[in-house]
Amino acid sequence: MDNILVIAQVFDGQVKKSTNATITFASRVAAFTGGSYSVMALGDDLSGQTEDLSHLGAQKVILAEAPGIDQGLGEQWVPIIEQVVRKGSFKIIASPSSSIGKDVLPRLAQSLKAGMASDVTDVSYESDNLFYVRPMYAGNVNCTVQITTETEVVTVRQTEFDPFEAIAEESPVERIDIPPPDMAVERIEFNGFEKSISERPDLPDAKIVVSGGRGLKSGENFKIIEELADLIGGAVGATRAAVDAGFIHNDFQVGQTGKIVAPDLYIAVGLSGALQHVAGIKSSKVIVAINKDEEAPIFQVSDYGIVADLFKAVPELIEEIKKTT
Repeated sequence: MDNILVIAQVFDGQVKKSTNATITFASRVAAFTGGSYSVMALGDDLSGQTEDLSHLGAQKVILAEAPGIDQGLGEQWVPIIEQVVRKGSFKIIASPSSSIGKDVLPRLAQSLKAGMASDVTDVSYESDNLFYVRPMYAGNVNCTVQITTETEVVTVRQTEFDPFEAIAEESPVERIDIPPPDMAVERIEFNGFEKSISERPDLPDAKIVVSGGRGLKSGENFKIIEELADLIGGAVGATRAAVDAGFIHNDFQVGQTGKIVAPDLYIAVGLSGALQHVAGIKSSKVIVAINKDEEAPIFQVSDYGIVADLFKAVPELIEEIKKTT
């Protein structure tokens, strides 16, 4: 019987939807193995999130609360999680494939001397063994891997698992003692966190995303991307090339080196369709591309394509949408 520990993502007072997606992954693994899953959250004060965490179908909710650990720093979190794993009967430790997950889980795997599968998009079970599917080579290959160490560490791509719906039953809550920080942790100083504030939906959670590329030519021209996104209730995204050119902040970067998205509608404006960008949008239900270059690679993955100058096509699209609202 394999028990799973899910590391919850709590940010800005909310349990992130990526946690619910990871719970779906954990519940599927538990169904395969006949085991159970628990949820662990770390933070300064988790009293406001305990209610939400307790309705995720977990065997128990483990809370690690201490001043100064809200930032999700790997150096702080790993010793705490490691203590819980070693004292419990957890074979699999899973986390969303977020910036925190990508920082904490590899460190945890090293501390536990455990094998790791990152960015998992699917899981199967055969002959008493779990097999994980993860993308490789910029998403051009989906590889099925098996972890053969006693403990397995996994980060889960949230866009590939439907969010777990809260249930009425409550899980018991256990608060744990925090081990004293070692010398390395005491030397870390957290300087601050710069938060992007927007009324638009978060990129990973958005049902509609409008992204711009280097074809926008300037940051000023991104206003038409923002106008279209606001008109249809979407999030704004960008390619790495647009970010590197200084057109827009890197919080908006979509792709293998940015944020992975899987909206119902993805509108790609003035972007060529580089491999690392396409790797981050492949799971979109419908992709619409607007590019004046009919040979642009983005048309190979799009469901609908408009070969036109974006500075003419996008304003016309905006005007047509306004007529219907």
